[in-house]
Amino acid sequence: EVQLVESGGGLVQAGGSLRLSCAASGFTFDDYAIGWFRQAPGKEREGVSCISSSDRSTYYANSVKGRFTISSDNAKNTVYLQMNSLKPEDTAVYYCAAAYSDYDLLVRSRYDYWGQGIQVTVSS
Repeated sequence: EVQLVESGGGLVQAGGSLRLSCAASGFTFDDYAIGWFRQAPGKEREGVSCISSSDRSTYYANSVKGRFTISSDNAKNTVYLQMNSLKPEDTAVYYCAAAYSDYDLLVRSRYDYWGQGIQVTVSS
């Protein structure tokens, strides 16, 4: 059974930091790209960051570039999203997802498996 389990969310003040984790199981981790998406109330789910399967290249949405860092620990089948300098507009439910693809990795439709999501709230 494929599972993607997010952890590390919570409430933080603006300017603070959080580290999200995505623990994967049930598939060959090295064969999949992993992405982080987020969805704020009333908005579409958007791609935040991703890491490719081929060479673990990383990609970021412009809104988080320079503040968020994605990394992968293949030995633990876990991907992390370090979020620094958080802003109230980063408030959303964050999802990790797995894609058997290395194209258009910030596009939601590329992804095959999804986690249940975790809330991140940034207070002003």
